Amino acid sequence: MAKIAVISDRGEERGTRARTLATGPGWSVSEIVCTFGPGDRPFEEQHSGVSIAMVAGGTFEYRSHGGRELMTPGSLLLGSAGHAFECSHDHGAGDHCISFSYAPEFLDRLDVAPAFRALRVPPLRALSPLVARASAGLGGATAISWEELAIDLASTAAELDRGLSLEPAAATAASAARVARMVRAIERDPSHPFDLTAMAAEARLSSYHFLRIFREVTGVTPHQHLLRRRLQHAAVRLAEEPAKIVEIVLECGFGDVSNFNRTFRAEFGATPREWRRSLSTPPKQSRDRERWLPLRQRL
Repeated sequence: MAKIAVISDRGEERGTRARTLATGPGWSVSEIVCTFGPGDRPFEEQHSGVSIAMVAGGTFEYRSHGGRELMTPGSLLLGSAGHAFECSHDHGAGDHCISFSYAPEFLDRLDVAPAFRALRVPPLRALSPLVARASAGLGGATAISWEELAIDLASTAAELDRGLSLEPAAATAASAARVARMVRAIERDPSHPFDLTAMAAEARLSSYHFLRIFREVTGVTPHQHLLRRRLQHAAVRLAEEPAKIVEIVLECGFGDVSNFNRTFRAEFGATPREWRRSLSTPPKQSRDRERWLPLRQRL
């Protein structure tokens, strides 16, 4: 496992660790665990190639080519080759990412441009199946084709990037900090019965202002973020554990199984049983040209 570390003011070792999960011609995927925190000074880095990183946990601020975004679980960090960037952790220590790297010739086969317009894709519904599959695959408990996931992710990220607004966020640093603290609270226990009023009170804002600021900073509403994280946790557990579906439903914060089934199908395009079955069956290693086609041509 590759490692970059520094010693903090308190004498603690902080840094990042990278573990290669899979590689292929023109692509690779790694697990990145970072333990930097608010007391650590960010340092400038550079994307050596095209990079798309799924945020699996934690929060951090990503700065590159004149902009900045708060990265939250379920979102995508978009890195264009040659662009300098900084990542900082002003709101809490640590983050966990699944990072995909691509060579230009690989993206050419997918009809994907080697540069992105935006810095981030918010945690949208279109990303949920990809994030859940990758998260479930981290422990090796599911049969997953990392190559197919790399192809789907690149195509999906490129399509979403073309439709994103590039209007800069107007939220202040203090507002972003309040949102980040709430996001981390949800991440610690997504099954907790959060509601808008309670979250706003925790952030010391009115419900109206908290809703507006949360959506501005993360790209989704508090309810969408909470629901999406609960569904993604349930999806990962369905893939990794033999527990009964009803047990997973209740433990992930859903009180009604039928409502969970409808919501899960809308999010992932499959019932919980179909989802579990699809990730317990080894994927076929197709060698035809279809896997190189852009996502929009395969739908």
